[in-house]
Amino acid sequence: MNDIALPNFDLTDKVAIITGASRGIGRAIAETYAAAGAKVVVSSRKQDAVDTVAESIREQGGDALAVAAHTGSMEAIQALVAATEETFGGVDILVNNAATNPHFGPILSAEESQWDKILDVNLKGYFRMVKACVSSMQKRGGGKIINMASVAGRTPLPGMGVYCVSKAGALMLTEVLAAELASLNIQVNAIAPGFIKTKFSAALWRNPQIYEAVVRAIPQKRMAEPRELTGIALFLASPASDFTTGATFVVDGGQLVGSNIQFG
Repeated sequence: MNDIALPNFDLTDKVAIITGASRGIGRAIAETYAAAGAKVVVSSRKQDAVDTVAESIREQGGDALAVAAHTGSMEAIQALVAATEETFGGVDILVNNAATNPHFGPILSAEESQWDKILDVNLKGYFRMVKACVSSMQKRGGGKIINMASVAGRTPLPGMGVYCVSKAGALMLTEVLAAELASLNIQVNAIAPGFIKTKFSAALWRNPQIYEAVVRAIPQKRMAEPRELTGIALFLASPASDFTTGATFVVDGGQLVGSNIQFG
């Protein structure tokens, strides 16, 4: 058994940018990457929020940089990547995790401004981040891009129609980028979480009626914690996934293979 090589999950000397990293899934991934040896750049809209995360990572012995950036702004994204290159020398890993959902209700009740905001952050924001990072990845011989999608991109969820459309777009964007960037040794994959207990999903789990409906639809009968996504995120950032690209990894407690969710 000593001759069997274990998969390589080591991220030593790799540089990772994680958007939406001030809390929840993004923060958990940033902490995991740092523990695996990566230099992490944590980003979200508010500087004080990412400062707190970066300081916590450094206190645990990790290497972290905090840079505030709104993924709706190409100028802000370019400044984020420039700061990363100046501090750590380049970009090896990108986790597109920043997201928004200002509309809840029937899709036809959504205003165009809500459509614009959701698509601008959840879809075009991913595109902008990739466009800004690819040159650096190419110079370093390749890279890893992980797009945080959702089961909402695979099946309609009540009241979340616009968000569902944006996440479906993120899944196709992942496949297009995987095909186009393969020759550069850049692997592009997506993670599609189910219901994760975060501040972003608080409107669901803080409402007893909705929470009970959600849990009934999950065969494991619970929502997940952010930490339960970090294993697949580490795999997709590491050399262990070098021949994996264009794939979507569903982490949902069996929701998609279980019963359809019904509110009320």
